[in-house]
Amino acid sequence: MQRNVPGQHEGKLPGNLNPPPTRATLVAMKKNLMLVSGLAVLAIGAGTAFAGGSKGSVGVGAELQLSGLGGMSANYDMGEFHFGGFLGFNDEGGVDDTDIELGGRFYYHLHSTAMADFGVGGSIGIGFIGDETPNVDNDLTVVFIEPGIQIRAFIASNVALSFTGGLTLGVSDADGVAVTGQFNGVGGVHYYFF
Repeated sequence: MQRNVPGQHEGKLPGNLNPPPTRATLVAMKKNLMLVSGLAVLAIGAGTAFAGGSKGSVGVGAELQLSGLGGMSANYDMGEFHFGGFLGFNDEGGVDDTDIELGGRFYYHLHSTAMADFGVGGSIGIGFIGDETPNVDNDLTVVFIEPGIQIRAFIASNVALSFTGGLTLGVSDADGVAVTGQFNGVGGVHYYFF
């Protein structure tokens, strides 16, 4: 710290101890910071945009339906569309109460950006539902067809949240067919490998 005491220490200091003739101003520093920041943005943005949902990427993750059934999921992205499969398993620990669901899906991308896409398509699957009665064989085998829409939003270049909505058309055991319609909602998260 340098003090200026009048009448004392007047005179010239050696050349290397003299303060600079002008000091940097806040305005000049802001201009330099803005220039460097702008150049950094241009340098980073100059590369090719590469986000999940890119052609040839594989996504693995999980999905959960509004009904509570959920499980593992995988997608393969072909650019204009993606397809995948899912496997759900639920066993509450009781006798004959195991539920297994597996199937596949396909969504054509009607609109895509670097970080999201909107697709139409659907899924088809089969479910094996336990009847929770050990001495009676009333287990169900259901086939379901779910036309719908899907939105994938990439929260990072390789992590996507997916939201699927549509209609479930169910066909049950061979001794009877019931085509019923109910609304379906599914949420999921996938990590994409390039």
